[in-house]
Amino acid sequence: MAFDIGMIKAVYSKFPSRIEAARKAVGRPLTLTEKILYAHLTDGEATKAFERGVSYVEFNPDRVAMQDATAQMALLQFMQAGRNQVAVPSTVHCDHLIQAEVGAVADLDKAKDKNREVYDFLSSVSNKYGIGFWKPGAGIIHQVVLENYAFPGGMMIGTDSHTPNAGGLGMIAIGVGGADACDVMAGLPWELKFPKLIGVKLTGKLSGWTSAKDVILKVAGILTVKGGTGAVVEYFGDGARSLSATGKGTICNMGAEIGATTSIFGYDEKSEAYLRGTERGDIADMANAIKAHLTGDDDVYSNPEKYFDQVIEINLSQLEPHINGPFTPDLAWPLSKFAAAVKENGWPAKLEVGLIGSCTNSSYEDISRAASLAQQAVDKNLVAKSEYTITPGSEQVRFTVERDGFLNIFENMGGVVLANACGPCIGQWARHGAEKQEKNSIITSFNRNFAKRADGNPNTHSFVASPEIVTAMAIAGDLTFNPMTDSLTNEAGVQVRLDEPNGLELPPKGFAVEDAGYQAPAEDGSTVEVKVDVKSERLQLLEPFMPWEGTDLTGLKLLIKAKGKCTTDHISMAGPWLRFRGHLDNISNNMLIGAVNYFNEATNKVKNQLNGEYAEVPAVQRQYKMQGVGSIVVGDENYGEGSSREHAAMEPRFLGVRAILVKSFARIHETNLKKQGMLALTFANSSDYDLIQENDSIDIIGLRDFAPGKQLTVVLNHEDGSKDEIKVNHTYNAGQIEWFKAGSALNLIKAGL
Repeated sequence: MAFDIGMIKAVYSKFPSRIEAARKAVGRPLTLTEKILYAHLTDGEATKAFERGVSYVEFNPDRVAMQDATAQMALLQFMQAGRNQVAVPSTVHCDHLIQAEVGAVADLDKAKDKNREVYDFLSSVSNKYGIGFWKPGAGIIHQVVLENYAFPGGMMIGTDSHTPNAGGLGMIAIGVGGADACDVMAGLPWELKFPKLIGVKLTGKLSGWTSAKDVILKVAGILTVKGGTGAVVEYFGDGARSLSATGKGTICNMGAEIGATTSIFGYDEKSEAYLRGTERGDIADMANAIKAHLTGDDDVYSNPEKYFDQVIEINLSQLEPHINGPFTPDLAWPLSKFAAAVKENGWPAKLEVGLIGSCTNSSYEDISRAASLAQQAVDKNLVAKSEYTITPGSEQVRFTVERDGFLNIFENMGGVVLANACGPCIGQWARHGAEKQEKNSIITSFNRNFAKRADGNPNTHSFVASPEIVTAMAIAGDLTFNPMTDSLTNEAGVQVRLDEPNGLELPPKGFAVEDAGYQAPAEDGSTVEVKVDVKSERLQLLEPFMPWEGTDLTGLKLLIKAKGKCTTDHISMAGPWLRFRGHLDNISNNMLIGAVNYFNEATNKVKNQLNGEYAEVPAVQRQYKMQGVGSIVVGDENYGEGSSREHAAMEPRFLGVRAILVKSFARIHETNLKKQGMLALTFANSSDYDLIQENDSIDIIGLRDFAPGKQLTVVLNHEDGSKDEIKVNHTYNAGQIEWFKAGSALNLIKAGL
């Protein structure tokens, strides 16, 4: 029996009439993405078509998922909303705060002790407000959601950028900030600009060394880290139907790396098999009854150019394994060209560590295929030349692969099994020696490989590949090794080749688990007390942000002009800072410490215009706040790409930054800024970025007439007395402007109660 079966029945009961109304309103056949979006309109059945990339639309998502790092702030906000219980099924998953160091058991025990205060808070607040709670060790949010909550045709938001993983089961699943989650849990509509559509037609069939991971590595190379911004990527074709549900999940998961709103596959036989394999046959039966509504219309897939804004075609039979990186997930190398790239670019060829697992590649299929190579290493008398770690995605997967002997195979090869948690993928890795900052290479089956992300070392060259390629590389210990063509010398001095990997999509004996780690909430949480110690360094109750004062903003100091890539990792680092995710004041001490200052090429060193001295970014901003001086942050292209963490928006708001002015924004970060009452602005002429000088005093003019589609004026008052006036754009609609005026979206919610 599945979770929330009543909710799913209600969703499916509305599908036929809502899709019929949508098809009539739009006047043509519909993509799967459009079917699900139109079926979840807050206003009910569609009466008009929405313009892609233009229309702001209100939706009613079916559920909310939160991981423990982001759930703290989301639930601290929800506690201020005045509600007794969440309005939609919601869950919390404790997966981010477990640091990988020596192995699963010891690391989990240490995390439970170290994070007890946070876990107790999340457990109690979940218990009080009717939220399902997955304990530390239960697994990574996206794998647990895929196994238990994802359903074809559903719509979910999650406070993690890799929420789109659920698209592998045909769900519109979108990463958001905690303020969005708070809105939906409070029973309010959720707003999204109606996305553009990118269609990816898959033909042929995977074989040999190539896996589902290589599909998204290829797509990332085509679209780059921002090519999917503002769009949903919909996969279709015979090749799509040949992929396992978890393989599809891998592809959708890494859609976050191209900036896509989400990614999705239609419901098919592989989806049904996974639902039944995870004991959700009742959902499969219901989905079969409306199967035609859970995929795009026939003409859409026959003539995709008519229905998608962009179409990409990939022949899986010809697709080569890929390795992407270093330092960015869109630098795509076919395996046959990778060795030459390593040599030509001077990347360290010696491989120090191979890491498999994470939310991206931790399914039974992934583990079994990697284990087939590990077994070959043992059988062929090969000793792995690199360190090798395995991160199961959930306790159900871990228990099952241990039962079936795979973990023992990895250990025989010298591998170390880590806890069912994010671990090294998000910087929760106590990697010994990383503090030396030596130049080295690692390869992972994770999704992101930004500098310093995994181990804090800016000189770690991190590459992304499938679990199979990672395993083969770890055995060889050499990034110039091509397992498809090269031989290895075993311990007896004999040349041997690795055979193609093989595995199983689902366990032949079914999944098994003794304790999945789930805690159901109290039926009546009214008497449950949520305690937050006022002396806590990790948790802090929130105070509302001040509303807009009703005037233009003048005399703003330039805090930093960020140069180049400025992700949410640069704005609000993870790693050791995760411990402060529930304490806004303390975590604000990491604000923009990773951003590169345009004027001195340094990180965490900016000029304090009050005294002319250089200091750390948070310290300078706290001085501005203490003196009642507003400030502005200027940034480059795709500012705020990466994680959905709203802290990257809340920290500058909390410390008194009034506006962020950039060449372009990543979608989630722009929304997060709006939710917190911040001005998110873009240069009308991107070259005006060059006009910003270090000692500028900046005015933002036109706020009294702030309106959708109407430009604002920014006046740059230079130190020499000269001025530049530039036009800036924004994407605020009428409702979002009210967030700004109220001081935040949450303030507006409370005002409406």
